Amino acid sequence: MFGFLAVILGPLMRLVYAVIPNFALTLIVFTVLVRIVSLPLNIKQQKDMAKNSVFMPMMQEIQEKYKNNQQKQQEELMRLQQEYGFNPMSGCLPMIIDMVVLFGVIEVVYRPVQYILRIPAETVRAACEQLSIGTQVNSMQTELIKAIHLGAAQPAALTAEQFAAIKNFNTSFFGLDMCDIAGLRISVLMIFPLLAAVTMFLSMWLTQKLSGTAGQLKGPMKYTMWAMNAFFIYYCFSAPVGFSVYYATSNLCMVLRSVITYKVYSPEKYKAQYEAELAAKKAAARSKKKVQVEEGGKAVVKEVSSREMDRLRLERARQLEAEKYAGERTRPLTEEERAAQAAAQKPRKKS
Repeated sequence: MFGFLAVILGPLMRLVYAVIPNFALTLIVFTVLVRIVSLPLNIKQQKDMAKNSVFMPMMQEIQEKYKNNQQKQQEELMRLQQEYGFNPMSGCLPMIIDMVVLFGVIEVVYRPVQYILRIPAETVRAACEQLSIGTQVNSMQTELIKAIHLGAAQPAALTAEQFAAIKNFNTSFFGLDMCDIAGLRISVLMIFPLLAAVTMFLSMWLTQKLSGTAGQLKGPMKYTMWAMNAFFIYYCFSAPVGFSVYYATSNLCMVLRSVITYKVYSPEKYKAQYEAELAAKKAAARSKKKVQVEEGGKAVVKEVSSREMDRLRLERARQLEAEKYAGERTRPLTEEERAAQAAAQKPRKKS
């Protein structure tokens, strides 16, 4: 369900494979290209993270203060966002895109015959049945590739051109087959998922450290980040190792991106800028202004803060609205009022 992006990623990988006829190298080059294209989004994400790191302590203070009153907590968090103009979810888009791309790559790695070699899934299934290969959705295409590489005869379901395309599909990388699954058994293949796990931890640690958010993620947000990455590490052990090559390369690109953006775009610099803006807004909110208000039927001049000014404006707007619609009914009639109104409208009998 989440691998819908495979219909786009597969043809793109096919183009890369036409230039570099090696499945593992295709995954590596494709990953680098995706990271380059997504760099502007990643830079924006780092800016948003730097900005949110200024407001994170304020959010945590509200969450702790109103931990037993969820409604009040949400109201105060909403007021904080509206008052200072920030969105704690603004940095989530690049992560969502990364996740969708990951699922798309998993789909392509499971079904390279369909998405890269462009052989219909029905044809693949028929060929697997003729070669007595299991037709499990997640393994039959990689099993077909391995069987043909090991010398299986051409099944009737495949044309000579399709058979040759599968036979010549290069899935070897340092003598290992990218269609194999590492599993949890001790083997040379475990190098790839372990490398993916190590680079994932390195990427998360370095990204948080260089973005200035280390130690600030708490509660559900922190556990969600770890759970999501642990989920993809599980895939590295249960999917063909080609996915581990992609995931490890993606993590290394993120490490390199974090270092480069830290040099070009310093989170500390922008964090200081946001802190200065926040201090200025707080000072403006505390500053006093002289306004004329009505008290006891007399006009008096008072000094009020910006927040008090907003309250007075709201009260005045409500007062004007009440005066404007004073003659209009704003509530339904009661039973007694309906009866009185009906009696008043009933025509009187002539004496």
